[in-house]
Amino acid sequence: MSKSLVAYFSAGGVTARAAKDLAEAIGADLYEIRPAVPYTPADLNWNDPKSRSSLERKDKSFRPELADHDAPVDGYKTIYLGFPIWWYTAPTIINTFLEAYDFAGKTIVLFATSGGSGLGGTAFDLSPSCPGAVMKTGKLLNGRLSEASLRQWAEAL
Repeated sequence: MSKSLVAYFSAGGVTARAAKDLAEAIGADLYEIRPAVPYTPADLNWNDPKSRSSLERKDKSFRPELADHDAPVDGYKTIYLGFPIWWYTAPTIINTFLEAYDFAGKTIVLFATSGGSGLGGTAFDLSPSCPGAVMKTGKLLNGRLSEASLRQWAEAL
C-alpha cells in the first residue's frame, strides 16, 4: 500500500479528474467519497434556494449519508482530500466523511476545484470534524495541471 491516499468527492466530474491526475502524479491510491443518494443536476442548482445543495449550505450541521464506510484511511499517513468549493467552503459530505473515520495523527492536505472562489477558510471549517489531524490548506487544482507540477506541489508540502 502506498504512503498516501487521494480521497475525493465530485458532483460533476471536475474534481474526479483532478484527483485522478494527482494520484497518478504522486503514486497515491484513490478513493471516491460517494453520497448514499447521488446528486442530480437539479440538486446542484445553486440558483435555486430550494435545491439540495442550497439547503445543505444553509444548515451547517447537515450530514449527507455516505454510500459506504470502506475508505481505507487506517493504512495511510497522508490523505489528500479533494472536493468542489460550494459557497466558499467544502460540501457538508466532506464533514460526514471526516467524522466517519479516525484521522488522529494523520496529515490531511486539502485540494479543491472551483469556478470562482478559493479555499478561503475551508480548513478552519473542516478542522472540528477531524480532531487530532494536521490539516493543511492545499490549493485549487483547476484545469489540466502537468504531472510534474502536481508532483512538485506535493513534494513541497
